[in-house]
Amino acid sequence: MSLFAIKSTNIILPDGIAKGLILIENGLIIDVLPFNAIVNCTVEDVGDKIVMAGVVDPHIHINEPGRTDWEGFNTATKAAIAGGLTTLVDMPLNSAPVTTSVSAFKAKLAATKGQLHTNCGFWGGVVPGNTNEIEPLIKMGVLGFKAFLTHSGIDDFPNATEADLRKAMPIIAKYNLPLLVHCELTDDFKVKDQDPVSYAHYLASRPKYWEDQAISLMIALCEEYRCRVHIVHLSSANSIDQIAQAKQKGLPLTVETGQHYLYFNAEDIQNGQTQFKCAPPIREQANNNLLWEALKSGIIDFVATDHSPAPPDLKQLQSGDFTKAWGGISSLQFALPVLWTAAKARNCTVTDMAKWLAKEPAKLIGKSGTKGKIAKGYDADLIVWDAEETFILTEAMIQHKHKVSPYLGQQLYGKIEQTYIAGTLVFNGGNFIALNQGKVILGNG
Repeated sequence: MSLFAIKSTNIILPDGIAKGLILIENGLIIDVLPFNAIVNCTVEDVGDKIVMAGVVDPHIHINEPGRTDWEGFNTATKAAIAGGLTTLVDMPLNSAPVTTSVSAFKAKLAATKGQLHTNCGFWGGVVPGNTNEIEPLIKMGVLGFKAFLTHSGIDDFPNATEADLRKAMPIIAKYNLPLLVHCELTDDFKVKDQDPVSYAHYLASRPKYWEDQAISLMIALCEEYRCRVHIVHLSSANSIDQIAQAKQKGLPLTVETGQHYLYFNAEDIQNGQTQFKCAPPIREQANNNLLWEALKSGIIDFVATDHSPAPPDLKQLQSGDFTKAWGGISSLQFALPVLWTAAKARNCTVTDMAKWLAKEPAKLIGKSGTKGKIAKGYDADLIVWDAEETFILTEAMIQHKHKVSPYLGQQLYGKIEQTYIAGTLVFNGGNFIALNQGKVILGNG
């Protein structure tokens, strides 16, 4: 691929924002030069638009093979490049077969053929009885593993018990890979006389202590096995202190929260608005303010969408029944503008965005030496965006398969102007320029 350069007065580099020229060749950043450097190649001058490393989202449910009517590689990865997401990592539970064996992983890899518009890696799953598949999956290239401590919503992906985790964690630790955990330890707690359309009742039905007890268990196991543990979609602010203490002890523990926990509050959700249903639930404003403080202080490492789509009928939009609706927020295309809109209102900076959406998630997936930063030798997975431009989200903009999203009608800051995958311009000014440029990302097992 021929040499070219991207020029901007606002490039987010590892040590801050700078004017400069990013020199790109053969899919890599070969140098970052001073703004007025003379170069003998084509220069794409984007003015004062922000140039940032592409968004890395390690929490996406693509659902293929087997549930392509829910999403699929084609629609998910097109939505990704429209939203500036240059690397996704697919969760193991919503495809059929679930990614808990080598044979299932091979089926998933086969399903990507001709359908990857952005880069995509994969998590394996830990379920009862699949301990003997963990090491072979590592050798096949999964980037780590996902386990649920409560019912996943998919019968083929049952929750792991503490005994299951004790078998899996020594193997995962041996390869220094992360174990991602959905932390809710459910018991027989029930809301008395629950009204199925009441959001307050749904919120009460998944209490914070379920999350807090599960996180406590994972911290103890993390310390015992020195296995990297990653808490997905933290929603209970009551766990922030125990997470902070675990990190102070030097445990290999990382944490994400989701855009929806930072953007929405329970007080704003009306009865019957099942497009907001997710698990753990979107909690009250006071709780979510504490999540923001933990993110800004580094106790929470980064933000990931947990894009979990389903056909509209499964969301029970007509009945408004929270007890029957599929739990999942559809949002991957809007990872950056949703977070930026909420962050901007809290005086956060665009450099925070680069940290929370690129640098830190690249560490989780073991690719911090090639992705997540604009630096010499890194992959030229880049986005150009306008931090001040606003838009109102409409169904017509959505590239993922189903147009159901709680963000519809929201006015958002941060418009994606261009997306580059390995130096190839794939999305520009609202148009897809080049498709099928994504690569399968494998680990080093």
